Amino acid sequence: MYRTLAVLSVVAVGATAVFAQNLDVIKSRRETMQTIVAGSATNFGMMKGSVPFDLAKIQANLKMYQEQAAKFKGLFPEDSKTGGDTDAKPKIWQSKAEFDAAADKFVTVVKAAAVAITDEATLKTEYPKVISEGCNSCHKDADGFAPPLRESFKKPKP
Repeated sequence: MYRTLAVLSVVAVGATAVFAQNLDVIKSRRETMQTIVAGSATNFGMMKGSVPFDLAKIQANLKMYQEQAAKFKGLFPEDSKTGGDTDAKPKIWQSKAEFDAAADKFVTVVKAAAVAITDEATLKTEYPKVISEGCNSCHKDADGFAPPLRESFKKPKP
């Protein structure tokens, strides 16, 4: 009987550890996306003219995008498909190579924008590419890896 209780205790502790790890990685990816969202709001505002143009802020946000996006591929282990209020769609795990390529594409598009954006005029022509070619490679209206952008920006912070 004691042996059975000991085994059950070990299994329960192990299951709890796995579940906690799952929630930790989901929390990390939500924080990563919230960091990107915060920078995006500023950049988008500058692009639209509702926030004063500041090249240093734009460049800092584009650098931050690259740093945060570099984490994407490691934030979706098999044990993080559900829980923690995740918005990740099953397609990430069903089409992992395609997801990884979309993450790489986002970084490539952002790097190109960082080189191309030198003033307010180039921001207005280049930043839409970050959204359409970068962000939207995952945040598609249909069959994406994550909800459409318009839905993602509505979600409250964790």
